[in-house]
Amino acid sequence: MELILKRDVENLGFTDDVVTVKNGYGRNFLIPQGHAVLATPSAKKVLAETLKQRAFKEKKIIEDAQAEAEKLNGLELKITAKAGEGDKLFGSVTNANLAEALEKEGIELDKKYITIAGGTIKRTGMYEAKIRFHREVVADFSFDVIAEAK
Repeated sequence: MELILKRDVENLGFTDDVVTVKNGYGRNFLIPQGHAVLATPSAKKVLAETLKQRAFKEKKIIEDAQAEAEKLNGLELKITAKAGEGDKLFGSVTNANLAEALEKEGIELDKKYITIAGGTIKRTGMYEAKIRFHREVVADFSFDVIAEAK
């Protein structure tokens, strides 16, 4: 079944992508949730027209996203967390904590656009994260998790 996505769907595609999915997934989840519509010939024509109009606006959006990504270069971020013996954390550091720390540095970003390698962090040290500013602009970012001073 061919569908046109109305929203970004994890592991499937981005807004306005034409995707092929199994009938049950499309009929029972994507369409009722408002994530997609059927890719009829008329819907595809409307999509082509909107993509044509948006291409020129998209260039500016990509440039803005690249400017945001450039702010990460040279930024040394240290996230403090309570730690016990052997640099093991009480609790964990997640993408929400990283989003909060980046916001303090002036980079507004939703936590769902941050992917930490290995998921949640349970120990102190240096870690890598992928930050998606736009579907075409993804930046790698290193940050340090340090123990809170006692």
